[in-house]
Amino acid sequence: MPDSKYQMLTILGPTASGKTTVATHAAQMLDGEVISADSRQVYRGMDLGTGKDLVDYIIDGKPIPYHLIDIVDAGYEYNVFEYQNDFLKAYEEVLSHGKFPVLCGGSGLYLESVLKNYKLIQVPLNDELRQRLADKKLDELTEILKTYKPDLHNVTDIVNEKRAIRAIEIEDYLVSHPEVDRSMPDINSLVVGVKYDRLSRRKRITERLKQRLDEGMLDEVQLLLDKGLNPEQLTYYGLEYKHLTLHLTGELSFDEMFRGLETAIHQFAKRQMTWFRRMERQGTKIHWLDGYMPLSEKLEQINLWLGR
Repeated sequence: MPDSKYQMLTILGPTASGKTTVATHAAQMLDGEVISADSRQVYRGMDLGTGKDLVDYIIDGKPIPYHLIDIVDAGYEYNVFEYQNDFLKAYEEVLSHGKFPVLCGGSGLYLESVLKNYKLIQVPLNDELRQRLADKKLDELTEILKTYKPDLHNVTDIVNEKRAIRAIEIEDYLVSHPEVDRSMPDINSLVVGVKYDRLSRRKRITERLKQRLDEGMLDEVQLLLDKGLNPEQLTYYGLEYKHLTLHLTGELSFDEMFRGLETAIHQFAKRQMTWFRRMERQGTKIHWLDGYMPLSEKLEQINLWLGR
């Protein structure tokens, strides 16, 4: 494991940004293992449509261990609460191997559930506490929060007074309710993003879509239908599975499917970037890499940011 102030490396980016390649090579460099943060790659049998890129997990003939890919059957409706629990198990497993965790994905909610240490419990409003804190400045609230959490890595809790008061409210509740499971660690992660300019991203998405169709993405969706999943179950997963199912059931021609799916993926990538920019505004520091940088330079820069 690297000698660093960070307990984890996170590689994020929109679809077709090449983040998996960066993450797997970073894992090789750091003697690490990859933990996926993708809401659809958890499903078995959904490979091409979700962009698992499993070939990227073999470098120089040696496999890079990965987690949270292919863990539930297609048709199941997986959620962020399950993901957070599964992530914690995977994170502890990686550490038990003496390896360095590398989180990789583009699902903003899943990434934030880890990076912001979401506590997925119902903490009621505490009106009395809120009244006591209402007139305090942000720096005062920050000091109060530090009495609960001395190692305050999650700076998104102190972006403004409202968020700081809510964070104090949650911590105060947990003190008086020790039976609540709060085993999710506060992980200090270096967060690295990979992105291309908008026109390059659109070109990469279109090329990638054509490649996946050539590799048999339609056959993959047909196989899921043949196994008993109904069209409604598949369209639930959106994007590729929605449009390809509509084509296979005769509702869209191939050209209509391709054009509609291409547009939908472009819009999805734009929403991903909007989410990442919002994360930055709310205090998450993302170190951006230009997608066109040679891989060796990307890894060198990650090493510098890790302080190695």
